[in-house]
Amino acid sequence: MSHSRNPQSLLTPAMRDVLHAIAKAGRPPMALLTPEQAKQAYALGAGVLEVNAQKMARDDTLHIPTRDGATLRAKLWAEHAKPNLPVLLYFHGGGFTVGSPETHEALCKHLAHLAHCAVVSLDYRLAPEHTFPAAHNDALDALQWLCANAPLLGLDATRIAIGGDSAGGTLTAATAIAARDAGIDLKLQLMFYPGCSPEHMPSAHTFDKGFLLEKASIDYFYGHYMPNAADRQDPRFSPLLAEVSGVAPAWLGLAECDPLVDEGVAYADHLRLAGVPVDLEIYKGVVHSFIQMGRVIPEALTAHMDAARALRHAFGV
Repeated sequence: MSHSRNPQSLLTPAMRDVLHAIAKAGRPPMALLTPEQAKQAYALGAGVLEVNAQKMARDDTLHIPTRDGATLRAKLWAEHAKPNLPVLLYFHGGGFTVGSPETHEALCKHLAHLAHCAVVSLDYRLAPEHTFPAAHNDALDALQWLCANAPLLGLDATRIAIGGDSAGGTLTAATAIAARDAGIDLKLQLMFYPGCSPEHMPSAHTFDKGFLLEKASIDYFYGHYMPNAADRQDPRFSPLLAEVSGVAPAWLGLAECDPLVDEGVAYADHLRLAGVPVDLEIYKGVVHSFIQMGRVIPEALTAHMDAARALRHAFGV
């Protein structure tokens, strides 16, 4: 993508107002916090600009075993108690270091409502306590568990999609590749602004500061999850390095003013070159994390509706 010489001029007026308000609040940058402080700050900030959460008939807590004997918590939300619902397994964003099902609850409930499906949001293990490939293994273990247990949960094992934002988008891409290798038939992989590349791409320099997610924060998060920098060359972390033919159809929603936007565009191209059906939307004038700003950024609601349409199409509802 070509980026304008004054990238600030690309922002929508509403997006500019949000960034101004955040700057005025004067919170220290994520990269200056300890991981524990970052987790708390992120949890406190989540939901501030979010749409009001939909009412859900089902609000269940699931317990999912992993390959190494741990148990992961997940939240299951569905608007109706109907049997045989299609399901989206969701991986939240937060740089593999912050975030939880609760920080993405309003988003997941809104997708469940718009897409007429259940959403299972996974509380995968976070860095720095759990480094690469812990989150990746947790994501795949949860998918395999969901496939096996869907009928017991009133879900349709033949209609499973996976999705996530940011680091959760990276987990989605990697899990779709692992699902192909395991013979799991996913209906869709849904990614909001995923990280896909072992190195920064040009957009990381264009939007390195002043667009919410800063290049320094990306390096901070990745440093916690991948203390061994050589792991960045692992195709699980950098799906641009993976062989992707035969993976599930993809929907990608990117933010134009995001250090990661070039990675998402490159991954869409990478999938298309391998013959994978890809739907790519780039939302103009907005920044990383915009999908959690539905109260103030109209593009967030557009992105929710676009993603839900892709899910309904994939599920045949």
